[in-house]
Amino acid sequence: MDAIDIKLLKLLQNNAELTIQELSAEVHLSTTPCWKRINQLKDNGYISKTVALVDRKRVGSNVTAMVAVTVTNHNQERISLFAEIIKEIPEVIECYRMSGETDYLLKVVVKDIESYDNFYKNLIEKVQFLKVTSNFAIEEIKSTTEIPLTAMEKIP
Repeated sequence: MDAIDIKLLKLLQNNAELTIQELSAEVHLSTTPCWKRINQLKDNGYISKTVALVDRKRVGSNVTAMVAVTVTNHNQERISLFAEIIKEIPEVIECYRMSGETDYLLKVVVKDIESYDNFYKNLIEKVQFLKVTSNFAIEEIKSTTEIPLTAMEKIP
C-alpha cells in the first residue's frame, strides 16, 4: 500500500464511475499499471464491493430512525439468531453490536411513521427484547460512505 493506492481508494470512494483513463491521469500512471493496482486492491480486500448509491428520499424512504435495542439474553445462540433476523429485514440498513447499555444499534429507513410501526411490530414478533428505544432523524447533516484514509497516509 503506497500513496498511489491510497489516492486510488480516495478517488474510487468519491466516484466509482471514473474510467481507467481518468484514474490513470489522476495518479500519473499508464492505464495498465493503474488497472492492475485496482484489481490488486480488490484482491487484497481493500475494495469489497462497487455499488450505486440510491437517493433514499427519491425512492420514498423519508424517515430515518436510530433504534437502540437491549435484549434479554446474551448467549451465542441468541446473538446469532438476532443477526440472522436483522439481515433479513430490508428496512435495517446498518446494524452494530454495541458495548455499554445498548446491545444493538440499528439504522432503519422507512417511508413514514406508519411504515416504522409495521417494522417495529414485525421486529418485536421475531425477537425478545428487554428494551427498544427509537429516535427519529429530524435533519440529515452528513451522510457518506467514504472511509477516511488518514491513518493509511502515514504508512511509509
